Amino acid sequence: MIKCFFYISLSLIFFNFSLANDIDIQEDINLSFVCDLEKKILKNSEYNYQTFLAKDLDDKDLDKLDIEAKKPETLLINGLSLFLSDITKLNVKIVNKDVVLFKAIDQEKNYSESGIINRKSGELVHEITKNVQKANSEKDISFYLCKKREKNV
Repeated sequence: MIKCFFYISLSLIFFNFSLANDIDIQEDINLSFVCDLEKKILKNSEYNYQTFLAKDLDDKDLDKLDIEAKKPETLLINGLSLFLSDITKLNVKIVNKDVVLFKAIDQEKNYSESGIINRKSGELVHEITKNVQKANSEKDISFYLCKKREKNV
């Protein structure tokens, strides 16, 4: 139930922030996380928002998720997907003391990835949407629980 509330909150935050301000980097951060997949929700031609637990999936945990932000507008996300690793594709970049929020859309506006990580609880929601402009868009929403990873010096 908490996860559903978190997802709905994510959607509302994206909607509100995208209308107000697409880039708002409030602080410099350099964080590294290890994230365990908890569950995934799929919406496609086969599944209609069906939930799968991590133990029922072949998907892997995230061994290394790196987030680096520099004021006023630089945000780097590495380890979540190759698509998000390309800084030029990030359209929405929000970083504050509580959350890191990001969204990227391809040039054709047919594929998007977004995510939000709660810096205090470590909850991460990662959403992939394919066929954005079509009525039968596909969604892959992954929920992770992340822990700060100690960096080796």
